[in-house]
Amino acid sequence: MSDKKKIVSPCISICKTDPITEYCYGCARTIEEKKLWKDEKTTDEWKTKNLNEILNRMKGWQLDTFKESYDHKIKQGISLFKKKLLQK
Repeated sequence: MSDKKKIVSPCISICKTDPITEYCYGCARTIEEKKLWKDEKTTDEWKTKNLNEILNRMKGWQLDTFKESYDHKIKQGISLFKKKLLQK
């Protein structure tokens, strides 16, 4: 088994696309970027670069919320939003 650390998808389970920017409200990715994340041929180098790009797209509360939920997803395997949905 490889010791290589898997890069976790930035999806935080808030999947709605802004009609003006075409960025997801939750993760700030475009539909095309979401497709690339699912493609097994997409490199870790591209994923790392894309993570930096989406962080640069976010500002204020969106960035704070994303960071908190994404950090939780990395550590616990589930985003905060999805965790709260499952608790209902």
